[in-house]
Amino acid sequence: MQLDAEDFTALTVTEGEDRLHAQLNRPEVRNAIDSTMITELHAVCEHLEACPKILILSGTESGGKGIFASGADIGQLRQRRRDDALRGINSAAFDRLAKLPMPVIAALDGFALGGGAELAWAADFRVATDQVKIGQPETGLGIIPAAGALWRLKDLTGEAMAKEILFAGRILNADEALAHGLVSSLHAADELLGAAHELADRIGRQDPLAVQVSKRVFAMPREAHPHVDNLAQAILFESEAKFDRMQAFLDKKAKRAEQPTNNGTKES
Repeated sequence: MQLDAEDFTALTVTEGEDRLHAQLNRPEVRNAIDSTMITELHAVCEHLEACPKILILSGTESGGKGIFASGADIGQLRQRRRDDALRGINSAAFDRLAKLPMPVIAALDGFALGGGAELAWAADFRVATDQVKIGQPETGLGIIPAAGALWRLKDLTGEAMAKEILFAGRILNADEALAHGLVSSLHAADELLGAAHELADRIGRQDPLAVQVSKRVFAMPREAHPHVDNLAQAILFESEAKFDRMQAFLDKKAKRAEQPTNNGTKES
């Protein structure tokens, strides 16, 4: 079943057999994250919760340059009050995205600031161009990054760098983001989406159930291990894919053993 995204205005969605590509598409405001985009992200999550697929998130061009997301829409953000903060408008959407059954890949170009950075932190993988600028300028605006950065960043990059980004408003360039583990690879702008799809291809070659179970177990607290690992493995040990994939491996190994080597003997 495909997502009906014809009425979307903030996201452009392309769906394939094993993945969905959601492009942030508000170039006139540098992809600022507004309530419409949040609503559409919830719709994407609802679809992928029911029909698990890999999600690729990317930005668009603004003024001839690539951009992921410049942050939350400041016009809307300035009008929000205490009750809006308690509703966790952005944090609820980003947390839901982080908990999707299959991995999420963020393809970052240009600015990924504020809420845009927090959207990226919620992804499982971040690939970027050498033009990326990423960070959390919220304290300069008299607020905090309340959509995940305050607790995700410490795990992603360590306490010292997290505090520089969060308390001192440090904006990292591409090389710094790579060095501190905030992105996994850098690419030319015209190769960025290709790199994201190549990563999705590698994930797609794995058993989908094993990937989903791995993602869930990975997110468990330390005290849940190793018990949760044993329970998860017990489920997978009974799956048809486990038997089929292991048999295919054994058949391939046996076939290789029957093939003669360069000296005319069979492989041992």
